[in-house]
Amino acid sequence: MNIINLKKVLLLTSVVLTLAACASQPAYRAADNGGYGYSHRELSQNQFRVQFRGRGDDTGRAMDYAMLRASELTLEKGYDWFDVVSRDTLVNSQETESPVSVSASTTRYATVQDCGLLTCTTYQRPVPQYSAGVSTTGDSRSTVEVIMEIRMGSGERPSEQNSYDAQDLYSRLKPEV
Repeated sequence: MNIINLKKVLLLTSVVLTLAACASQPAYRAADNGGYGYSHRELSQNQFRVQFRGRGDDTGRAMDYAMLRASELTLEKGYDWFDVVSRDTLVNSQETESPVSVSASTTRYATVQDCGLLTCTTYQRPVPQYSAGVSTTGDSRSTVEVIMEIRMGSGERPSEQNSYDAQDLYSRLKPEV
């Protein structure tokens, strides 16, 4: 491999790694301007709407993250437990075309002689030596969103099925660091 080809491969590798670094944000984080992650809105002193929006279609993970945020918020506000008053899960799938397209290749030419009954024709034909590339054209993406309304409380937790101990749930769901 000559030096020009090596430079092209290194350039392509750095572009791919840069794109991967941009795409690999942590899943559990605060949402910026309605983007991916968690958010909440206070409805009353002890009632909140908690939302989590994530990439993909893993509804279980999105529900875990929404429940994790609800437990964190409950503890932050000084309460012991919370009830899930209502819960909605939305999955949105869409086909997108992305302008990202990066590729690198080198081409050499092979001399080909094509002979018929009476004559031979000689021509050069391009032959790719190697090729590498990245393309996201025709990308299929899904988004999952969980929206919950919770009511927080202190003291003895109600025995209802949708009632959760905030500290216990937080310790079970917190992300590994």
